[in-house]
Amino acid sequence: MPQVLEFKLPDLGEGLTEAEIVRWLVEIGDVVAIDQPVVEVETAKAMVEVPCPYGGVVTARFGEEGAELPVGAPLLTVAVGSVELEPTGSTGEAEAEPSGSGNVLVGYGTGAPPVRRRRVRPEGLSAPAVAPVAPVAPVAPAASGAPTAPVAPAAGVVPAASGAAASAASAASGVSDGVRGPVAVVSPLVRKLARQHDLDLRRLAGSGPDGLILRADVESAIRSGAETPQEAATTDQAAVHPAGERVPLRGVRGAVADKLARSRREIPDATCWVDADATELMAARAAMNGAGGPGAGPKVSVLALLARICTAALARYPELNSTVDQEAREIVRLPGVNLGFAAQTERGLVVPVVRDAHARSTESIGAEITRLTEAARAGTLKPAELTGGTFTLNNYGVFGVDGSTPIINHPEAAMLGVGRIAPKPWVHEGELAVRRVVQLSLTFDHRVCDGGTAGGFLRYVADCVEQPAVLLRTL
Repeated sequence: MPQVLEFKLPDLGEGLTEAEIVRWLVEIGDVVAIDQPVVEVETAKAMVEVPCPYGGVVTARFGEEGAELPVGAPLLTVAVGSVELEPTGSTGEAEAEPSGSGNVLVGYGTGAPPVRRRRVRPEGLSAPAVAPVAPVAPVAPAASGAPTAPVAPAAGVVPAASGAAASAASAASGVSDGVRGPVAVVSPLVRKLARQHDLDLRRLAGSGPDGLILRADVESAIRSGAETPQEAATTDQAAVHPAGERVPLRGVRGAVADKLARSRREIPDATCWVDADATELMAARAAMNGAGGPGAGPKVSVLALLARICTAALARYPELNSTVDQEAREIVRLPGVNLGFAAQTERGLVVPVVRDAHARSTESIGAEITRLTEAARAGTLKPAELTGGTFTLNNYGVFGVDGSTPIINHPEAAMLGVGRIAPKPWVHEGELAVRRVVQLSLTFDHRVCDGGTAGGFLRYVADCVEQPAVLLRTL
């Protein structure tokens, strides 16, 4: 008899707690091999194909495309063991062998080759298909201090092995053998719903196993209660402003919103800026790209040159390549430069990171920027390629604007913004001339340094832009 195993959304690393189902790669009844990708999900960082650690037959999928699931939520169930398959060509019957390699991502596992999709006859499975579970969104634990389990089914839905799942959920929420913990609730969605309506979960009697509070219990309490202050405020706003389109803050857009808001809350930032004559920098770039003739390698971009200038400037002013440990009240100066650069994609703004930029040449930095940009636009960046930055370069000049006041990419200490390089009137060698001018803006964390250090950094960058030979003295 085949055994039905449940595969849950694994921890995708880098502190990610949820993912959105973009595309299912298998159907119910398909035969899957160990570590075969079964679903494509989008996190706040990147698109990821999630492989299944079991080999067997898919008996159920949990969540529709577009649904968000927290880490630990069921993804699908697989019947492992010898199962009778439909004939494939002249080979007759086939079997799916049981085994598993653990919850791993693509490229990290046994490496067993995937097999082509096959379907099994329904009568070949003794285990019934499992009803999909409604997706739930993770939220921060409630102020009550009750432990939060990684996943819980929505009200009225019975997942596979419901008895065992209910027991595990009860244990995770402090409900065991009829003894209730601080709050008998396990679903983050239930907590969020109660918090939105100022509802005290301690006053509810749960209708679930061992008194577990379900979403239906909260919704019933909301319907029977009076209008909450939050609802009243919403009603007042609706009377003043007509209803408009509501766009969920989730995925990349939600992650960006959270990070920018945190940066503004926690970092006392300041901005200084300067106009620089980039005519000589553009001439140096043209000379680099013209040297060697055809087949001399990829062209050097302006962004790569600016990135190399930044690494040289950070070597002189290491205060700006740091972070603040607020709890320890310490400034942590970092040993190397992981240079982030802002890239606009169809999924929104992302900041890929060039690792060990301080040890790279301009050509190496340029090649890595190109690779990461292409991956960002294709949506294939790995979470590790979007985290760990120590300083960010933001070229907003590509949008045709001259200046901006960048928001620091928390927990970094500074960001250099670069406007468009445009012909403008400029006094050159005592005479008015048309030159290629760019505005450079540095936003910095005032806790790590004062204006003198920030101004020195920015002035050095501007000097390298105006006279690229200045950079040669530090190489």
